[in-house]
Amino acid sequence: MSVVTLRSRRADYSESTRQALVDSAVELFTKRGYAATSLDAVTKRARVTKGALYHHFSGKQALFEAAFSAVETAVLKRLGEVAVAGPGSPWDRAMRGVEAYVQACLEPAYQRIVIHEGPVVMGWERWREAEDHFSYGLIRTVIQSLIEAKEIVELPVEVTARMLFGALSSGATFLANATDPKKASAEVSNAITQVLTGLRIKKDD
Repeated sequence: MSVVTLRSRRADYSESTRQALVDSAVELFTKRGYAATSLDAVTKRARVTKGALYHHFSGKQALFEAAFSAVETAVLKRLGEVAVAGPGSPWDRAMRGVEAYVQACLEPAYQRIVIHEGPVVMGWERWREAEDHFSYGLIRTVIQSLIEAKEIVELPVEVTARMLFGALSSGATFLANATDPKKASAEVSNAITQVLTGLRIKKDD
């Protein structure tokens, strides 16, 4: 066996171990919450040793941030496929993107890890920076495409994207705390749609 092959196998094993830990963390943090989830429980579910965990993560918070990143990355990928790369006009894609985002906010992992626990575990500033990293770029791209397609009035992209980002974040928090998720999701979806519709350029029939 060559040195290169050995290194490749070790890298694959290391990555699969890390992925198992992150998957386990997402599952347990979603079900039990951060405070009630022990590292022993995570390693047991992932079927790895405590030493393997500390090889990849400095501690419980670092593991939580990896779980947070995994959940956000998965949601962002789905939203990008709908709102940016999907079929139809920029307006149609944006509307489907709003619906997809609202549905993502109803998912247990997104609600628990990203919305409820993220600000507490990571701290408000770090959480906002992470949200910026994951969500803001996509929102800015959507706004830019709507302006370029003359679907909405020409406004400063940065300001408009920031305001929509704030509205979506508030909507996510509202949904996460709603006693009637179905009703709340319809209300949030309608409110965001109406905000964008208010910016839409009326076209002659």
